[in-house]
Amino acid sequence: MRPNVIFVMFILQLQLSAADLCNWTGSRFAAALDSRIVLQVRLRCTEGSVRWIYPGQALRVVLEPNLSSARRTTVCLKPSPSFRGASVFIERAGRLEPLLTEGGGPGGPGQQVFCFRADGPHRPAIYLQSSPQSDGAWSRRTMGFRYQLVGNMSAPTGGHSGLQATCRPCNDTELLMAVCNSDFVVRGSIKNVSSDSERQTSVVEVSAARVYWQRGGVFEQQASLSGSPRSWRGHIHTLLRCHVKPGDGEFLFTGSQHFGEAWLGCAPRYKDFLSVYQAAWAARRNACDFPLD
Repeated sequence: MRPNVIFVMFILQLQLSAADLCNWTGSRFAAALDSRIVLQVRLRCTEGSVRWIYPGQALRVVLEPNLSSARRTTVCLKPSPSFRGASVFIERAGRLEPLLTEGGGPGGPGQQVFCFRADGPHRPAIYLQSSPQSDGAWSRRTMGFRYQLVGNMSAPTGGHSGLQATCRPCNDTELLMAVCNSDFVVRGSIKNVSSDSERQTSVVEVSAARVYWQRGGVFEQQASLSGSPRSWRGHIHTLLRCHVKPGDGEFLFTGSQHFGEAWLGCAPRYKDFLSVYQAAWAARRNACDFPLD
């Protein structure tokens, strides 16, 4: 069925309430096997998951989080590894736009993250259309995805669909905002860089002398055998086309965390950051206070 035809079916949708405001698990049987009914779920968190067992014809997921910051206007989805036999659409102004077609992309949909803008007066809505199964395979399928609402400037894009990113260095304004708004800010050096050609990403191994803050446990403190201060180790993802390479010197790594992975934002040399921050502090242009060593 074409997307504009499918959308008319919302008139017959069945309203479902989720006991868990962040996550939903349900099946096609909630629609009493009526193929005309579109199941609808409303979730009220900035991150969570959807699990559709025995998928029927269509499922509509509306995200209605209570946001404390208006900057979180990008939605990222990570389909489950078993996501097959369905297409995903984004609802905009009464029309459906394809985000993920049946079959997914390179490496399968479970290896990718799909992001889209959610600006505008309406809440983000995600529409799943299940493909007909003539062999009865629908009875054995489970599909779903994890979702996150993130800031526009920090959404992951390498090997991902929906957003485009550049590999240029951050300007002074972006850098000053990054140390205030990032999910992690660490000072350290690059130990190794490995590449994943299938996902078109690079993984940067970082040895950090100091973790200023982090939202998750991406950076872990290493045991010290000599009694010297313990260092931190972690891995940061970035675009393969940015050509990040190991190098000498100390950097300030900033970025965002998505689905358990750290993604690189601004990463100036630490001495360059100090120069920018001190100049902004003297001119009273710094967006927040940052601890200087």
